[in-house]
Amino acid sequence: MKLKFIKVCAAFIAAAAVSMPALAQEAKSLDELLNMIQSSKISESQEYRDREADFKRDQRKQDAQLTKAKNTKTAEERRSDRLEQTIRDNDLKLIGLREQRDKRLGSLKELFGHLTGAAGDIRANLTQSVVSAQIPGRTEFLDELIEKMSSDTRLPSIMDIEKLWFEQQREMNESGRVVKFNRTVLRADGSQEEMEVVRVGTYNLMADGMYLEYSPESGLVSELARQPSGHQGSAADLQKAVSGFTKAGLDPTGPLGGGLLRALINTPTLVERWHFGGIVGYVITGVFCVAILLAIWRFIFLQGVSSKVSAQLRSPGTADMANPLGRVLAVAQANPGLDPESLELKLHEAVLKERPAIESGLSLLKIIAMVAPLLGLLGTVTGMIITFQMITLFGAGDPKAMAGGISQALITTVLGLVVAIPTVLMHTLVNGKAQRVLHILEEQSAGIVAGSVEGR
Repeated sequence: MKLKFIKVCAAFIAAAAVSMPALAQEAKSLDELLNMIQSSKISESQEYRDREADFKRDQRKQDAQLTKAKNTKTAEERRSDRLEQTIRDNDLKLIGLREQRDKRLGSLKELFGHLTGAAGDIRANLTQSVVSAQIPGRTEFLDELIEKMSSDTRLPSIMDIEKLWFEQQREMNESGRVVKFNRTVLRADGSQEEMEVVRVGTYNLMADGMYLEYSPESGLVSELARQPSGHQGSAADLQKAVSGFTKAGLDPTGPLGGGLLRALINTPTLVERWHFGGIVGYVITGVFCVAILLAIWRFIFLQGVSSKVSAQLRSPGTADMANPLGRVLAVAQANPGLDPESLELKLHEAVLKERPAIESGLSLLKIIAMVAPLLGLLGTVTGMIITFQMITLFGAGDPKAMAGGISQALITTVLGLVVAIPTVLMHTLVNGKAQRVLHILEEQSAGIVAGSVEGR
């Protein structure tokens, strides 16, 4: 029985030894194992007590911190209540002080309102003015002045208001002066150069015979990419002038607009207008060149024929085969014995042979005069088609989107008329010379026939 009990105890001890393999390995007997388990139990109890003591200490510390935080919260809530009350008291005081200020200001409050508006307008004018290219930094005090007049705690001084009047008066004085000063100028090629700049009032800036523009945003003075043609010489004369009167082109619309100078610069030249016509315009121009060359050639040719015919009229007895009249007279001289009817037919035939050479090219000139307006109409229709396509894509709100088509439509119409009118005149001139030569031939042939009739 004891043996069974010992075996059961050993089994329990073995199970405990499984959880503590290191102890089980070190034990050499059951008693030793029991002692080791007992000591381990005691050690673990002491460890648990230490941990419990640490936990209680940490708990007491956290309780103290919590109490401190609650006290701080309570104090801050009381402080917040005091500050809120202080704010309410200050708001009441501020309202009273504002009422007191408004009462003391009286009509000055309305004056400050007018001064604020005037300062804003003057600031805009000074910012855009070309005088700022010579005298920069004129608007810095205006920002502070406007802030003072709009503030509840600050008031402008008499000196600030007088400075506002001074800047306005200086702008008026500078508008009537022509001043030269040195300034860095941005050239059209992107380079910067120190140049002598001429300022004409508040209207324009010039340098080296070129018109300049002032950019308020960047503060740069730059050369216009495209100069107004026909006025650069006067600008150079003005820059060279020392005294007296000098004629120069100015834009009186001033720095806030400059519409006239911009319109003059943006006005296209004749070559640019010609390019607006597009392909149809080029075709019309080519036809016009053909008409001019043809008219010049026929005019020179008929002028020579007319001179030879005139020379032949002075010597009717000798037929010169180098001119139409001589060839007609040669026919009459070659047939002296013919009856008047036959001679008339022979001479009429000779005149008809000369007519194609004399009237050559006249039909083409006439056709060109008729076709040129039709080509212009073709360009007009093409341009309107382009315009309607732009309207379909972008709508009718942007005129620039339709400008190209309208320009082509109008330019081609003008080109067609410009070609047709002088072509008609050239055709009339050349045809007149040809008809005069033919009239002489018919007149002389009729005279020969009449002489033959009288001789019979």
